Amino acid sequence: MISVCRYGFRNSYMNRNFSRLCYEHLFHQYLSNPQRMAVLSYSSNPINSTLRPIQYLTQTQSDPVPKIVSNGFLGIYERFLLYYFYSTKPPSRSFRRRESKRVNSSKSTLDEVQFQRAISQLLPRFTPEELCNVITQQDDPIVCLELFNWASQQPRFKHDVSTYHITVKKLGVAKMYEEMDDVVNQVLAISYIGSEALYNSIIYFFTEARKLTRAVNIFKHMQNGRNLNCRPSIRTYNILFTAFLSRGSNSYINHMYMETIRCLFRQMVDDGIEPDIYSLNSMIKGYVLSLHVNDALRIFHQMGVVYNCSPNSFSYDYLIHGLCSQGRTNNAKQLCNEMKSKGFIPSSKSYNSLVNALALNGEVEEAVKYLWEMIEKQRSAEFITYRTVLDEICRQGRVGEAMRLLKEFQEKDLLNGHTYRKLLYVLEDDYGDSSAHSQFR
Repeated sequence: MISVCRYGFRNSYMNRNFSRLCYEHLFHQYLSNPQRMAVLSYSSNPINSTLRPIQYLTQTQSDPVPKIVSNGFLGIYERFLLYYFYSTKPPSRSFRRRESKRVNSSKSTLDEVQFQRAISQLLPRFTPEELCNVITQQDDPIVCLELFNWASQQPRFKHDVSTYHITVKKLGVAKMYEEMDDVVNQVLAISYIGSEALYNSIIYFFTEARKLTRAVNIFKHMQNGRNLNCRPSIRTYNILFTAFLSRGSNSYINHMYMETIRCLFRQMVDDGIEPDIYSLNSMIKGYVLSLHVNDALRIFHQMGVVYNCSPNSFSYDYLIHGLCSQGRTNNAKQLCNEMKSKGFIPSSKSYNSLVNALALNGEVEEAVKYLWEMIEKQRSAEFITYRTVLDEICRQGRVGEAMRLLKEFQEKDLLNGHTYRKLLYVLEDDYGDSSAHSQFR
C-alpha cells in the first residue's frame, strides 16, 4: 500500500514537472518567434483584455525569460506558468478586480501643470467656498483629490461640507471608490461636519460600487448622529430601495432583499417620513419581483387611502406584469382597463405579458385583440409574443388561420423579413411542411 502511494505520488510529481517543461518550452517558442511576440503580449494576460505593453520584456537574448518586471508585477513568464500550470480554474472575479485596480492605478498620474494652474487660482488666504469653486472646475479627479489633500495641509484652513461634498462627487463619478472612502472616513471622524445631501451622495456612490454594507453603515450613522441636519430623508430611503431592487433578476435573491426593503419601509413610516410615489412603487416592484403579488396589491390599494398618493403608470405596469406571471389574467385585464380609463397607456412589457398570459391560458381571441391594441398604441411586440399567439392558434387546430395572421403581420410591416421567415419555419416545422403552406410565403 505504501509503495503504491509513493509510486503514485512520484508519478504525479513527474507529470507536473513534465507539464511544466512543456509549458516552458512552449513559452520559449513564443519568445523566440518575433512575429508572434505581439500576439503573446496581447494574449498572455488572462485577467482582462487590457494587457501589459511589450516593452516590459526588455531582456537580453542570453536570458529571454523575464522574471519580475520593473513595476513589481509578475512578468509574462510567471503569469504563463501560474495560470496554465498551477491553476486549473480561471481567475476569480475578486482577483480580476484587484488586478484591474492595479493596472488603472499604475496608469493614473497627476497632471502637475494642471495642478499648479489650479493652485494659482487660489488666494493666499483662500476660503472653503473658493476651494470648492476651483475643484468644481477641474475635470481630472486626480487633480481634485490632490487639491483637497494639499488644502488639508495648509495652515489655518479647515474643510467644510462644500469641499467634502464636491470631492466625494468628483471621486465617485470617476469610480475612484477607495480614494473616496478615505475622504468619507474623514467626514465620519468629525461629528459636526455633514449634511443630508453629503451623506446621500456618499450612500449613492457606495451603492453604485456595490458596497451595500458600507452604504447601510452610513445610513445608520445618519440615524444615530446628533446632527439633526443629517437625518435620513425620503431621498435617502429611495436610494437604498433602488440599490436593493437592482441586485438581480433571481426571485430568490429578490425575496431575500425584500425583507430588508420591508424593514426600511416600516422604519421610514415609523420615523414620520411620508412615502412618495417612488417609495410605494419600489415596494410594489419588490413584492412583484419576489413573487408576493398579493402584498403588492395591498400596497397598491393603500396608496390613495393610507398614504394619500395616487398610483401612476409604473404602479399599474408592475402589477400587470406580476399578475400575468402567475396566470391571473382576469385581474390583469381589470387593472389594464382601469389604467386606460385614467389616461395611462400600458407599457410594452405590460402588453407583452398580458398577451402571452392570455394565449397560454387558452384565451386566444383576447390575446389577439390586445396584440392589435398594442400595435395601435405603438408599443413594440416581442418575438416570443408573436410566436406564442401563433403557436396557441395552431394548437387549437387552426393552422391556416395562424398562417393568415402571420401573413397579415408581414403585409403591415410589423415583421421584418428575417423575423417573418423565422416564425414561418417554426410553424411549418411544428405543424406542417412548407409545401402545404407555400401560398403564404
